[in-house]
Order: sequence, then C-alpha cells, then structure tokens
Amino acid sequence: MKKILILIGILASFQSIAQVYKRDLVSSKLITLYTNVLQKMSEGSVQEAIPQLQKIVILDSNFLDAQLSLAGAYGELKNYKAAITYYEKAIKKDSIYGKPYLLPYSINLAGNGQFTEALQAVTQFLSIPSLNYRSIKSAQYRQRCYNFAIQYQKNHPNTNYIFLPINLGDSINSAQSEYYPSVSIDDSLLVFTRRGEGYREDFMQSNLHKGIYTKAKEINGDINIEPSKGGITVSADGEWLLFAGNFKNGLGDFDLYISYLTPEGWSEPENLGPTINSEYWDSSPSISPDNYVLYFSSNRPGGYGGKDLYYSIRQKNGRWSPAKNMGPQINSAGDEMAPYIHADNQTLYFTSDGLPGYGGTDLFICRKNNDGSWSNPENLGYPINTIENEGSICISSDGLTAYYASDKSDSRGGLDLYKFKLRKDIQPNKTLYIKGKVFDASTKKGLPSGIDLVDNNTQQTIMHIQTDEKGKYFVPLPSGKNYTFTVNRKGYLFYSEVYNLQDNPSDSTYQKDIPLQAIAVNTAITLKNVQFNSNSFNLLPVSKIELDKLVEILKDNSTVHIQVNGHTDNIGNAEANATLSKNRALSVAQYLVNQGIEANRILYKGLGDSKPIADNNTEEGRAKNRRTEIVVVGL
Repeated sequence: MKKILILIGILASFQSIAQVYKRDLVSSKLITLYTNVLQKMSEGSVQEAIPQLQKIVILDSNFLDAQLSLAGAYGELKNYKAAITYYEKAIKKDSIYGKPYLLPYSINLAGNGQFTEALQAVTQFLSIPSLNYRSIKSAQYRQRCYNFAIQYQKNHPNTNYIFLPINLGDSINSAQSEYYPSVSIDDSLLVFTRRGEGYREDFMQSNLHKGIYTKAKEINGDINIEPSKGGITVSADGEWLLFAGNFKNGLGDFDLYISYLTPEGWSEPENLGPTINSEYWDSSPSISPDNYVLYFSSNRPGGYGGKDLYYSIRQKNGRWSPAKNMGPQINSAGDEMAPYIHADNQTLYFTSDGLPGYGGTDLFICRKNNDGSWSNPENLGYPINTIENEGSICISSDGLTAYYASDKSDSRGGLDLYKFKLRKDIQPNKTLYIKGKVFDASTKKGLPSGIDLVDNNTQQTIMHIQTDEKGKYFVPLPSGKNYTFTVNRKGYLFYSEVYNLQDNPSDSTYQKDIPLQAIAVNTAITLKNVQFNSNSFNLLPVSKIELDKLVEILKDNSTVHIQVNGHTDNIGNAEANATLSKNRALSVAQYLVNQGIEANRILYKGLGDSKPIADNNTEEGRAKNRRTEIVVVGL
C-alpha cells in the first residue's frame, strides 16, 4: 500500500498533460465509486479493492485512472503479469497521459523478469521534461538495477535452471511472519524466528519426521521469556543455539547469546560477552560447523556502512576473541545482514542492500580462498533475487536445498519459509560427516581433545574442533577432496587418519571412536600421510601435515625421545628396500631437526620389508606396508 501511495504522489503532477484521455467525460457516479475505492486502498484494503476497480473499468474502459489504479493494486500484490496488462492497456489508449506511469510499469516488468523492457520503459520515463528530483532519483536507481540484471543474464546464460520455491506449509508458517531459518547438518532440526504481537518475537523449532517437518512449537527453556529477540541459528551438531535478544543482562541494544542442549532441555541463555557484543545492535548470528568461528551483523561504529558483517574466533580456553570487521570487500555503504556459513566451512551467504543488485535486499555468496581470505561477493541472481527484499537463507548439508524467508503470493501472512533447489554454480560443497569419541586407550575414559581437518591439496587447516568434556566430537567433511584428520592432546601421541573422499558420495556418516595412547616408552604411532614418490626418499608436501603435528608434540613434551622406523613393501630387492626405508626414515628425522627438534632426541632406522602388517600380494596390503612409524624410546 505504501508503494501505491508513493507512486500516486510522484505522478500527481502529470495529470494535466493528457492528449486523448478526458476525465470529465467519465460519469460522476463512477468517479464517486472510484474515489471511495481509493479511500479503501489507502486504508490497506488492496485485495478487496480489485473487484470494484475491475467493475469500474468494465463499465468504462476509457476511465484510465481506474485502469492505472488497478495496475498499481495488482503490482502491490506482486501479480506482475496482471499489473503489466493494465498498464499497457492504459498507455496504449493515451501514451501521453500514461507516460508518467512508465516508472511503475517498469518496476512490474522487472518483477516479471523482463529487464530489457523495464530498462526501455524507465529510460523513456527519464526523458519527460521537468521531472522532480524525487522522480529522477527513483528512476535512476531502477535504471542501475535493470542494467545490473541485464549484465548478470549475459554473464550467467540460462542453464535450464527452474526456480520453484515451495512453501513449507501450515506446520511451519502462520499468519505471522517467519524468518531466520537454520538447520542442523542432518536437516533433522529446523529453528526459526516467528513474529508475535507488537514487537514480540518467538524462537520456534520443528523436527524432521519421514521427510516432513513436524508442527512447529516454541523452543522450551528460558530463551523465549524475553519478548524482544531476533535472529537464531543452530550449530551443525544440533547442540548449540545462538541467538539475538534484548535480555536484561545485555550490553547494548541487541546482544548475542548462547544456549546449550542438556538432558533437561535448553540451558539458560548466556551472554557471549564484551568481546562480541557492543553497546549497539548485534544480531543475526551464524556459527561455523566446527563451532570455531561466529559470524554476525552489527551497526557498531567503525564499519563501512549501516550494518556490517563481523566474526569472532573461539579460543582453546572457550572464550571468544574480539570481533573483527570482515572488511570492505564484503561490507558496503549499505546494510549487510543474515550471514550463513555452510557446513562445508568454505561458503558464506548473506544479504545486502548496498552491493549491486535487483533492488531492495539481495542474497549473495562468497567462498573462502586457499589463503583464508574471501572471494568477492556474487549476487545469487534472478529469480532467486527479485526487485523485492530477499531475507535470510540457509542451505542443507548436501548443498542442494535452500531454505529462505519470502512474502510470495502464497504466503500465509507476511514472510513465510520456503525451500528450493539451488542453481549449481551457487551451491556450496557437499558434505559428509564423521562423529565418535576420543578416549584413553588404557582406561577407556573420554578425553577432551583438539581435532584438525586439513585439506591435503592446499595443506590448509579448514576446521579446528574441540571435543566436549566426554571426548565426543562431530566433524563435517566437505566431499570432493582428500583430507588428513588429526587428533591431539597434551601427554598423548596424536592420532591421524587419511580420508580420501574425492570420489565418495555425499550424505554419508562415518563413526570413528579414537583411542589415544599416553606417551610412554615403546608406544608407537603410524604416520598415515607421510608420502614419497616411488623409489624416492624426498618428502612430498602433503607429509608436512602430520610431521608438523609430531613437531608440536615433541616441543610440548621436551623430554621425549623417538625412533623413526621406515618400512617398504616386498616389491624389488630386499637390500635396496632396506636402504630406501633407511633414507626415508632419515628424511623424516631431518625434517624434525629442521623444525627445531634436537637431533639427539631422534633415532632413525630402515626396516625394509621385514615387518609387514598386511598382505603383500594385494596393492591395498602393499600400501599399508609402505609406512613410517614413530616409536617412543625414552622419556
């Protein structure tokens, strides 16, 4: 309704320039009826006004004011095709009288995806002499949006992508607005915010049952006590809720809080503290799948626009580092909000009204580079983004399905939650996940430990995870890559595993319980990702991942002495194998010395093919026999 009134105000000064249309020829009875309909529209009864306007234009097809108002009403309801039809009828009858309406006509063309026609219409509108400042600025803004849309279409040719958003239905949506969706990594838990009466907002949850989300209910516990709240997100493992609210113990306008899942339900909200929260507005949180980095939006001073994206890193002691701005590459002079980091820990989605787009707030994607920096934001494109405001988004772990908030024509009221299939070029990496427990190999007691997931190709740590106090862990594994997975705790030999997932299907779950051996004489570990080329003793770059962990252990435990044992398979001459294994063990020992470990703490030995641990008659067995082993020989 606000749009219609604004357009009436913008266009009012043009009513005197008609050449054909003669309003004084319209019957006074119809004008009175039309005036009454306009009054109802000004009061918000747009839907109810349409049948009456239709009746008027049937009675007098030359009553252009009624046709144009009918077009405006359809546009307000986002029935762009109907709006276009009535604008075109009116403009065709009197192009001079209809010329000032080329601006709203162009907006509806753009709403229908007809950006080239929209650009032509708004350009024609700007040719009108003596336009007021407000009209010019509005038209120039739309002109920039249409030009962006046309260029985007050129750079992203149609790949037969079908955008078909599906309303999540009455189990999730209501007559109120629903927004800020977030799903756990297995999609089993959906949480979101629902608008209540006045300024009240409630946090809701729904569980997946046989592929369908159950009737949403308020999240139990204390997190719904305060009426003034905002965005909410659930951690990948479903055990943390992070959310924004205006609670009594807050530091500012809106603060970020955390609640933990306990056997009794969700714990009392804890303020995330002054390193994250400010005396200003802090909201729309998203937690990385390793619970290591928190992304959020804030309007605190020192940013690049109104609301900027920030991040904070959780330290080993569980405390959060001071929040840092994500910089001008991502943040604009406008508002950046609703960040969502996918389970791959590499793909970030967010909304912006300051970056180039289609109008209003658009959805964007950026990806993490190998050096940890972020790529330039990319608009998700039409028809995901439209001339309206697009809201918060989250993506399922398989990278295929997106959930977002929108007020489409089939909305139950205000914003509803929808799901749709993502276009391939804006999908994140598909993910698998591994879960289990780290425990002491002798006592079987769970051990709180650190877990690192390293990309073998780049040797970059893409996730760092801390187990809980009982040693339980949950690690998402972006599929399509090969990884080294290491577990370490002071006083214990580290554990490592290589996951070659480049060709593995996604949506798989790995269960891996990990025994750690306390450092003691004769305890041993096999380095599973120390690699050499065939018949070579030159370390391949991927070996650095495990060897650096070994360096860390030796520095943390300065009295430990080790022996590096090299092993081969039985292919070739036994004497040559013994020499090769010795040289490989020496290469490992030399690497450790080069990293600052005293040479007198390291022995090395080549055992050739004398101690196989698998069948040398198969390639799989031979691969296991070609190994580097570390044995503790002194404390």
